[in-house]
Order: sequence, then C-alpha cells, then structure tokens
Amino acid sequence: MNRKIWKSRAGLSFVVLLLLLLTAACQPIADLSSPPGQTEPVTLVVATHDSFSVSDEVLAAFQADSGISVQFLSLGDAGEALNKLILSKDAPLADLFYGVDNTFLSRALDAGIFLPYASPLLAQIPDEYKLDPENRLLPVDYGFINLNADRGWFAEKGLAIPSTLEELSQPEYKGLLVVENPASSSPGLAFLLATIAHFGEDGYLDYWQALRENDVLVTDGWSSAYYDNFTVGGGGDRPLVVSYTTSPPADVLFAGDGRTEPASVNVNPPGGTFRQIEFVGIVAGTKQTDAAQKFVDFLLDKPFQEDIPLQMFVYPVNSGAALPDLFVQFGETPNDPAVIDPAAIEANREAWIAAWTDVMVR
Repeated sequence: MNRKIWKSRAGLSFVVLLLLLLTAACQPIADLSSPPGQTEPVTLVVATHDSFSVSDEVLAAFQADSGISVQFLSLGDAGEALNKLILSKDAPLADLFYGVDNTFLSRALDAGIFLPYASPLLAQIPDEYKLDPENRLLPVDYGFINLNADRGWFAEKGLAIPSTLEELSQPEYKGLLVVENPASSSPGLAFLLATIAHFGEDGYLDYWQALRENDVLVTDGWSSAYYDNFTVGGGGDRPLVVSYTTSPPADVLFAGDGRTEPASVNVNPPGGTFRQIEFVGIVAGTKQTDAAQKFVDFLLDKPFQEDIPLQMFVYPVNSGAALPDLFVQFGETPNDPAVIDPAAIEANREAWIAAWTDVMVR
C-alpha cells in the first residue's frame, strides 16, 4: 500500500478512536458481573422426607423460568425430618420443608419454625385441606391409608374379602393381615388413628388385642409389609395389608408383566381409613424469602400438582389438576375417612402409641 495513503488512514482511525473513547466516558458504567436484567443466582435448600419425588423435566422448567437453583435435603421419614428441623431452628438446615402431615401438624406449628405465606394459588385449593388459618403450612397433596386385598387369593380360597374392621378379628381371617408399627411407620400410625376414631379410646386396645389373638403380623415399615409379606407385593403369605388407596394403580404401573388391571383391590372399611394431608412451609430464618415463596407457588401450581400422582402416588390438592388414567380407573377416595383433630393427635400420640405397644409388642 502507498505509505502516504496508509498514514492518512491511520490518522483518521486515531481520531475515530478518540471520539469513541470520549463518548464512552460519558456513559454510565455497566455492571459486568451479570447480564443486564439478571440478578445473582439464588439457591434454595428444600428439606423433604424420604418419599419426595418430582420429574426432572418439571423441576428443570421451574429452575429455568425462575432462575432459582433447587437442592433437596432428605432428612428421613416425616416425623424424623420434622424433629431435625425443630432441633436446628437456631441454625436452619433448609429454606423450606415439605412433608409435614396432619399427624404432626400441631407439633410443627407449635415449634414456631415456619413463616406465614398466603400464596395466591390457595384460591385453587379446597378449604378442607387448609388446616392452618395463618398459612404457615400450606397443603400440597393428600392420600388415604386403607387395606389392600389380593383379589386372586380370596377368589381361589372361596373366601369373601372383609369389608369392616370388625371382620378382621374373626376366625376365618386369622393369620391373613399384616400391619405396620405406628411407632416407626406413617401408615401404621394412620391405621392406629383410624381404629381409635372408630372404636374410641375405651375400645381400640380391645380391638388390637383381638387382632393379636387372630395372628396379625406387625412389621417396622410399609416396604417390609408390602414387599416382603403381602402376597401381591412379593413372596409373602398375607393377602391383606395396610397400604394406600393408590397402591392398585402403582401395582399396574410397576408390575412388569403387562397387566392392565391390578392384582390388589382397595378395601375401605366404614370409618376405617385415614386421610393424610402433606404440607410445605417456609422455614423461619431463611435469607431467600422471595425465592422460597416462588417455590411454594410452584408446588401448588398445575405442572407440579399433575406430576404428583405418578411420582409419589398421592392426590394433588389443586382442584384444577388433572389425574392420570390409572388414578381415575383404580384409585379411590373413601367417603368416610376417620377424623381426629390434629391438636388431639399431638396431645395423645405418644400415649396412644405406648398403650398400643404394651398390647402388641411387649
């Protein structure tokens, strides 16, 4: 290139560069730490019981839409998890807790570890599930503890499936029932509460004594009762088990043999089932209140609510959430579950369990 032309262009470039620098100096300094319109990323720690589950895609959509990263902290079964949160309230383990149910509701509220939050999604939830007027614990899902029976076993033996609690203590059903220990199992506690509601505090221990004399089997937890001892769940020899009204849909989904109908059927004795409601609460002391409220809204909104049934095999509380076909066909919602006030449960739970243990275990 001609040297004279190069020098001329170089001089022009210098002038242009100088003008650009002067213009930039007059502009506000941009925050280069994050893209415009974005804030620092937020991470929420959500404590749960061991049975919590959510589809990867549903959670990913929330994280992408909100910019909130979610970490789950599993703390054991519902009672154990709640106790851990209460003991650590001065140094909270998490920002939220999902998994308190109505058998531990009063204990959770009395501990004062949750912040009130009236989510706008509460308008889509029937009042019957809202047990805390101050909205410190908001309902997420519900399910029913009942009896499951092996349909084929009873047909083969020519024996009618029992339809009442009283029948379970009759001689023809001796050695057929497996239940869970209420001291170590949530379904076991729910079934105990159902018997207390049905027979009264003066009569429930006599009923359990009759079950013991009729060779009822007691296991530590639901998995052992269902998979080790129930004739449908595994290689057991007991055709009756305390389980859930949603176990038959799960039986179809996970059977692995292509069955289109469950091998088990629901048995809902009058007054002999119990409705569990599970709640979520924002833990007092969190530094992420706004993000925690968004996560509560996510749990109550349709995408998560419609994910609940085939993830945790319980029912969504949002009245607008659609149910999967398996729930419509084979799940049941009993009309007359046992009702005990959460405050009464809290006041008497330990004494009821201790009295049951004296009759059944010692």
